Amino acid sequence: MIDHILKYFPNLSDKQKVQFEKLCSLYPEWNEKINVISRKDIDNIEINHILHSLAIAKYIQFKPGSSAMDFGSGGGFPGIPLAVLFPDVHFHLIDRIGKKMKVADEISREIGLKNVTVQHGDSGECHEKFDFVVSRAVMPQPELVKLSTKNISNIQRNALPNGVIALKGGDLHEEIKSVRGKTEVTDIKNYFDEPFFDTKKIVYTVV
Repeated sequence: MIDHILKYFPNLSDKQKVQFEKLCSLYPEWNEKINVISRKDIDNIEINHILHSLAIAKYIQFKPGSSAMDFGSGGGFPGIPLAVLFPDVHFHLIDRIGKKMKVADEISREIGLKNVTVQHGDSGECHEKFDFVVSRAVMPQPELVKLSTKNISNIQRNALPNGVIALKGGDLHEEIKSVRGKTEVTDIKNYFDEPFFDTKKIVYTVV
């Protein structure tokens, strides 16, 4: 059931394998009650949502003790898959839509995650500091960086400087030109060979 995840992350523990398998079944169940993923897309949960989220783990290996805020997390992407992969890293999920945060909270509990906290609200209501802000297709990078800067810690723990890591798609040339801060765009097809990732990017801005 998680063949695509195992293809790229073959060294998962038995616990992580069970957690990813549960994600593949729990999201469709919850989606019947609260629509957090497009009904047309829910059958592609493993590749289009879980594996997509895990592209960040190919770009950076967060060190134990690190922290990340998942900005506009929705139903828990990319935060929950990353929390499974990095059990020693704290992920704080925040979104303005309460019912989506309820799903993220329930699913993280059901699979036994101890490294996830959930906040229903606007990012302006979060005053904590994190090593990174991660996000998936929430808003243009210049705006995301502007809103996230206050939440980025100046204590460096990882191989990459602290900043914003976003999952995006399409032509980002114009969007990136107006970002304040050093920004790097990486094709996810460098890591994953499924056709879904042909136009998907990781955008990293140092803050």
